[in-house]
Amino acid sequence: MTIDSDPPARVDPDMELPGPPDPWVGSSQPSPRSGFPYHMTDMILAEPALAERILHRLAGAGRDVGRGAVGEFTDAIKQVAKRGEPIIMTGCGTSEHAAQAVAAILFEALASASPAGALPPDSAQAFELSLDPPARGLVIGISHEGGTAMTNAALGAARAAGAKTALITSSRRSPGAALADVVVETQELDQSWCHTVGYLSPIVAAHAVAAQLRGSPVDATQIRSIRDLLAAGVRQSIEAEAMAARLAGVERILVVASGADRPAGRELVLKIEEGTWIPAAYRDLETLLHGHLASTDKTNGLVVILTDRDRLPERSKRARGVLAAAGVIGMPAGAILSAAASDAIPSDLTPAGRFVVPDAPELPRAVAALIGSVTALQLLTERLARARGVDPDAIHRDVDRYREAADAAD
Repeated sequence: MTIDSDPPARVDPDMELPGPPDPWVGSSQPSPRSGFPYHMTDMILAEPALAERILHRLAGAGRDVGRGAVGEFTDAIKQVAKRGEPIIMTGCGTSEHAAQAVAAILFEALASASPAGALPPDSAQAFELSLDPPARGLVIGISHEGGTAMTNAALGAARAAGAKTALITSSRRSPGAALADVVVETQELDQSWCHTVGYLSPIVAAHAVAAQLRGSPVDATQIRSIRDLLAAGVRQSIEAEAMAARLAGVERILVVASGADRPAGRELVLKIEEGTWIPAAYRDLETLLHGHLASTDKTNGLVVILTDRDRLPERSKRARGVLAAAGVIGMPAGAILSAAASDAIPSDLTPAGRFVVPDAPELPRAVAALIGSVTALQLLTERLARARGVDPDAIHRDVDRYREAADAAD
């Protein structure tokens, strides 16, 4: 299967993206395009510059409103941690995975900065949290537009129960912002419903907050490193096309990850299912080996994500085992790897190919891993959509049955 080479992007990748409307309204279905580049394509290409802009706004090099919000957010986390109360991230869909990523970033920051007795940050699915909200502590919602009904229900329930609430979102004018005591605003809006910017933005914002928790503000070196990490994934279009060509015809794709890569693994599964319509499933690295292999065969594909540098020798050894097992079964396997992980995993174990992203030792471990995999997993999804002739932007809601199904669920 061949995939046409890249046409020029329809959006200048360095140009600021549109912000949410004022007064606030939720987004409508993205305008259809006759072919690529899709809106998703443009968003992926825009992410390196977007991350830099968000950090300049929030980390002290931009407007005072950004610094003030991050300061309030940081103070709220410190106060709750000092009291030994829970800090819970929540969201739905892509924002649920971003919430898991934010929890990992804040966990690492607080591990060295929090007082004895502080509870580690955690994440919870918004519907479940709305039914059982904490009566104390801090609930942090992640919602790109601030209009997700169940995330807002969780914020409202937590506030009513007595917890403090916060929100990371693109607009402080949103319904979700009205339910939050503290709002960190990322300002720029994803133009595709197969969210990319909506995943990256809260992760970048969390890094700005975590830096303040550590007492070491984000500097120019870190901003440049984050931009370079994102650009490294964008540049690997040949690798993305090769992997997409091998995986586009499978009946199901399994994604495995470990450590700080687990939110990215879950996000890749969502991206594949909504953007390419291939059934997909996530498994933790070790979990796949305990019964799940029994249902696999050569009609399945496998993608391993391994960019977390913590305990890398142990994780790499287990990843080699998983990939070797996939090879025996006949599953085409690919990977998204840090440079160090790539050195530890022989190329013949990933016949579908691999993305290799920089190690970024100047960044905190979770930040380097989670940002390092962002554009790689998104570009793989976009190229899979191209290979299958699917427009990823509308997440199948350009088809009446699926639009009606979404309406029926509401």
